Amino acid sequence: MPTSRHPSLQLLADLCSLPTAPFVEHAVVAFVTALAKKHHLRLASDPAGNLLLSLGPPPRKGQQRLVFAAHMDHPAFVSSHQDGQTLHAHFRGGVLPNYLFTAPVLFHTPSGPVRAKVVSTAGDPYPTSAILHTTRPVPANTPGLFDLTPAKFTKTQFLSRVCDDLAGAAAALSALIQLKTAKPKIPVAVLLTRAEEVGFIGALAAVHAPPKSALLRKTDDLLLAIECSAEQPHAPQHAGVILRVGDRTSIFNSSLTAFLHDTAQTLQKSTPTFKFQRALMPGGTCESTVYDAFGYHAAAVCLPLGNYHNMHRPTQTLAPETISLSDYHHMVELFLALAHSAHTYTPGHGPLKTRLTARYAAQKHLLG
Repeated sequence: MPTSRHPSLQLLADLCSLPTAPFVEHAVVAFVTALAKKHHLRLASDPAGNLLLSLGPPPRKGQQRLVFAAHMDHPAFVSSHQDGQTLHAHFRGGVLPNYLFTAPVLFHTPSGPVRAKVVSTAGDPYPTSAILHTTRPVPANTPGLFDLTPAKFTKTQFLSRVCDDLAGAAAALSALIQLKTAKPKIPVAVLLTRAEEVGFIGALAAVHAPPKSALLRKTDDLLLAIECSAEQPHAPQHAGVILRVGDRTSIFNSSLTAFLHDTAQTLQKSTPTFKFQRALMPGGTCESTVYDAFGYHAAAVCLPLGNYHNMHRPTQTLAPETISLSDYHHMVELFLALAHSAHTYTPGHGPLKTRLTARYAAQKHLLG
């Protein structure tokens, strides 16, 4: 599918082609900074390096704001030091050790990519360090990604070494750009965090930021965390964007999740081709758990991900991650619909209580 015909797909391909690693997201930051300038989006950052892209003026005190949140990193190597042809590196993220020997690694140095081969790893159950062999110098703190396709389209899928979570970020940014001319009734922003793959460090920094430098507002923000989550038998690819009610650790805000569901159902009535799923995705823990645990109003959506963290389970080898193109388009559609309906949201299950109260009023006489 030619990405030049689809701006949202071009953004997906461009963003997912960038090298990134936990704490080494500078290529993504540079890309997003240029994107904000090109499309005249307000850009802010906090002391931890998280980014917030926004439409329009800052929200007023007490005014609700819809915030789409995604992370900028992916499991990868980060070079430490080199002794001749022996390269020492950290490994940051959850990939099982036997997979790391099945494909070369490309370190993205300022002078170009340098190929290396894993010799040994240390750490249990996931590697935290590695020794690699290479014939060229690699500066310290250089990200090293598996030598897999950076971006490839088939008729139904997108394949990349980095879908999680740059595909989610691309969907949010694409929606934000489209909303420039649509003028939603409440402020809309995209939060991009760092170092999610090693324990949500960027998200934790965002919720702990001093008030004067904080990008989030606990009382007024409606947070929608975006992920690429390992597809499940009950939540497969090509069946639509997933309203993620919870993860392996927690469940999310019930009232906001119900509003997501109502919005998706309304969108489906007006656009019958729109597809969505509603599921608990137990494959891992996402940033909504962080936001919810610290008292923020948070829900979540995700794309069903194939080859989670580049692990192709049937062959026990590394492979590009995959997402469904239709799921991706449905995610962008949902984001646009939410931006136009979020001004009607009130916490506390207002619409549900109204329906239940009417049901009770109509039948309470039968109790006596």
